[in-house]
Amino acid sequence: MPITPLPDPDADGAPPRPLADGIDRLLKGLGAPPVPVFTVLAEQWDQVVGPAAAPHCRPGGVTEGCLHIDVAEPAWASQIRWQEADIVRRVAELTSPGAVTRVDVRVGRRR
Repeated sequence: MPITPLPDPDADGAPPRPLADGIDRLLKGLGAPPVPVFTVLAEQWDQVVGPAAAPHCRPGGVTEGCLHIDVAEPAWASQIRWQEADIVRRVAELTSPGAVTRVDVRVGRRR
């Protein structure tokens, strides 16, 4: 059976789109924020949760505005829950308002 080649994506004369645009559309369809939000969470985590808490927790993902934070100890879960408004504000300052609107803390999932 012969293999049919795929059409040339530039055949219509349109310039190629950046890969990030496609990834952002995919993430939006999954209820996740754009790539820059994940970059900030990974690279500036200590600024998001504070330098004391950062070594004891990690971002577990963002779904429909909810930042999931994984912690090993219940005491850190309480601390993060207490800081929820500050965390949401810091993420908005570092990315964009509305990227994270609430926080969900999960105990025992930290690796």
